[in-house]
Amino acid sequence: MPSIEETLKQIEETTSWDARVAAFRQIPENHGLAEHVAVYAGLARSLYVPHLVPDFAYIHNSPFYEKEFFGEVYAVANTETNGFQDVSESDLVRVLQKDPRTLLVFRTIMGLTKDEFAHSTALVATPLDLEPLTKSKVDSMERKGTRTSDDTALVAARTLTQIIDGSLFGRLTGNPHSKLAKPDTAAGWPSVQGFAAEGVPYDTFLHQRHYGGAFGQILNATSGDRGNILEDAVEALFKLHRIPYIRTGAHNQADIVKRFNVTVAPAPDFVVFDHTETLRGMLECKLISDGGTARDKAGRFRTLREESKRLGGVPLFAVLAGMGWTRVNDTLGPVIRDTDGRTFTMANLEEILTVAPFPALIGTAI
Repeated sequence: MPSIEETLKQIEETTSWDARVAAFRQIPENHGLAEHVAVYAGLARSLYVPHLVPDFAYIHNSPFYEKEFFGEVYAVANTETNGFQDVSESDLVRVLQKDPRTLLVFRTIMGLTKDEFAHSTALVATPLDLEPLTKSKVDSMERKGTRTSDDTALVAARTLTQIIDGSLFGRLTGNPHSKLAKPDTAAGWPSVQGFAAEGVPYDTFLHQRHYGGAFGQILNATSGDRGNILEDAVEALFKLHRIPYIRTGAHNQADIVKRFNVTVAPAPDFVVFDHTETLRGMLECKLISDGGTARDKAGRFRTLREESKRLGGVPLFAVLAGMGWTRVNDTLGPVIRDTDGRTFTMANLEEILTVAPFPALIGTAI
């Protein structure tokens, strides 16, 4: 029988994922239960931990927050205001009515969130006996360019004007100080004009990122999607390579039981199948930042392995993220054991396509 060190070396030197899976399957034959923790922990440490990435390494794509969209709208605002030279109230009304999306640029200059700007419009609208903008109206203007009435454009333009000239909130100094006390609005529109014409010094740009937190707005806007970042990545990969799959959820549990006899509840995050509707694989995603939580979630893969055995050895895959999985003895080790080594991360996700059954499934989705 090989020693633990010999087994680790043999598996570490395999040249393909299928060869690694085959070697994993030999571990129970070559080592007694007393050695299993050391074997799987050693493999987890050498082969899998280096590919783990923390959950904070990625953000969801959101076109509204990407440079392309903002750049397009900024170009309109810059052109229509002559480099932010023509920024009277009537000028802003004209620009906002021509392209309501430009509100995004003007609001960002003020340093306000959508909700904050909507509340600010109430201070202006009430004396005019007009309706303030709601957060949803701000959002629809900025995202979709929805039609803006004369009254709405006036309220928005006057709010912007009174914010930047200090008459709405005032220009406080000391502590606390106004949100206008930032480089591009410190002197009102002249500051904006200078930065628009000459650019932003890199140290100023980095300071503002430090001040506001890199990616803060998009992280807040997409917080509801954070838990699905792995599932979304897997689904995008399957769609790109036309692999037949079902992404499971509460809405289709009964269908998974009926079509594939997968009775474990809840069903794995993905099931993959071939043109004969035969189940060919199960895949589970887990994003865990805390080691204790990872230990608890590792038991899910033991349950899925039992289901895999019941179904005749259907391959089980794991896609993991988060530093909670760096605990190898009681978290990652058991997962790679239960998946026969078929464990992947965001860093090497595309390699999953080289592991059976995926090579035979690529391009077969209708």
